Amino acid sequence: MKALLVYPRYPDTFWSFRHALRIAGKKASFPPLGLLTVAAMLPDDWDKKLVDMNVSPLSNDDIKWADYVFISAMVVQKDSVREVIERCKRFDTKIVAGGPLFTAGYEYFSDVDHLVLDEAEITLAPFLEDLEKGCAQHIYTSKERPDITKTPIPQWSLLDMKKYSSTNIQYSRGCPYNCEFCDIIILNGNVPRTKSREQIIAELDALYNRGWRDGIFIVDDNFIGNKKKLKAEILPAIIEWQKARKYPSMLLTETSINLADDEELMYLMVEAGFDTVFIGIESPNEDSLVECSKHQNIKRDLVASVKKIQNHGLQVQGGFILGFDNDPLSIFRSQINFIQRSGIVTAMVGLLNAPPGTRLYQRLKKENRLLEITTISGDNTDCTMNFVPKMDRETLLNGYKSILATIYSSKEYYRRVKTFFKEYKPRRKKRMSQLQLWHVRAFLRSVWFLGIRDRDRLHYWRFLFSTLFKRPQHFPLSIALAVYGFHFRQVVSKYVGNEGKQAPT
Repeated sequence: MKALLVYPRYPDTFWSFRHALRIAGKKASFPPLGLLTVAAMLPDDWDKKLVDMNVSPLSNDDIKWADYVFISAMVVQKDSVREVIERCKRFDTKIVAGGPLFTAGYEYFSDVDHLVLDEAEITLAPFLEDLEKGCAQHIYTSKERPDITKTPIPQWSLLDMKKYSSTNIQYSRGCPYNCEFCDIIILNGNVPRTKSREQIIAELDALYNRGWRDGIFIVDDNFIGNKKKLKAEILPAIIEWQKARKYPSMLLTETSINLADDEELMYLMVEAGFDTVFIGIESPNEDSLVECSKHQNIKRDLVASVKKIQNHGLQVQGGFILGFDNDPLSIFRSQINFIQRSGIVTAMVGLLNAPPGTRLYQRLKKENRLLEITTISGDNTDCTMNFVPKMDRETLLNGYKSILATIYSSKEYYRRVKTFFKEYKPRRKKRMSQLQLWHVRAFLRSVWFLGIRDRDRLHYWRFLFSTLFKRPQHFPLSIALAVYGFHFRQVVSKYVGNEGKQAPT
């Protein structure tokens, strides 16, 4: 059997980092971890080939070679998914599909031959058994939550790792919180399930043995969902692994804001090589946080919590949302002020949407506020909403655009980086990652695109020289953040009318 595993293209979005990747000379931020894990679950005697369309084009010969095309995707990739399905149909190649897009909206993909939904550790094996018997069904689904200690190591041999700026592993699934707008507990449950200490070390070894020496994203729904196990087993094991290899990789992950309440946990994470965490802040307005059941964010000084995490040596990336029923007209200025004061450099501000199946979706359905087209785009910054907000829509959209135009203007962006540097106190002095040729090329390209071609180049040079003379220890990070800022400006310019910026080619 010949299996072609296809990962569809991402559009140009906030999280695609496409413009930054071009400067870095890379094709994509992260490999398709889900497909690589599925590949490891397929029979050993199958011929397997992976095409990540974010890295290389999908050819007709690839499709004609395969007996089955396996597709996995997020909601934001749905346009590319449609293209892949149509091409497979053209050559009568069978399609097997799974992952978040299909699990959440399988009814929109009746033309897919086999839908293997929910978690592959449960639903893939019955499909493979039926396939061998010649009686494979159309849909395989299960609400059972698998024991992920049995999940195999991703099949990294299918990948050209040099095309990626970072790679990824998974330690846990599920989140102990139940935010009204979030579909994580629908996909992965409310009780965090974790891999073993031995598994995590084996996965790190697998990457290290293939020569990987750059960043690793631990793609958990909430990495600190089980603090006890992290502190007792997992982080000490990662620390030992990193020290034995002189810290080959920086780590990043997603956590909740209550990380700020646990000094021991922050210390261990930094010792383990973490330098960045993404946290859902959502809103500085407490009534909006109460509305969406963001209980972990309530009754705390959010700016102080962010700064505390930064003080421990972790950069905080933040998610913010507009469009809650309780958002006042002052929310736009409040969001800007919060983001600037907190020093959250990578601040993803999006409009509220209601993913199908969430508590928010059910509430809005009862209130008859869902729009006729209830699907969501998956693009956090494209100004779309799938329901009628309480605030006047035009007022909401104009205010939203004003936030994007402000926080990603060069002046305010670099000012925010400087605020972050005042708080950022990395405690571990050990060398992180080896300097590679692509790092040098990326620096030179950044100078060309940001320091020469970009019309905001004066802000760039002022920022770099200020960092070089006042905080030289942060100079390498300042280059990376400047490149990120360039990407963010390109993305938001599509929505706020900031013409004249040219992306690198």
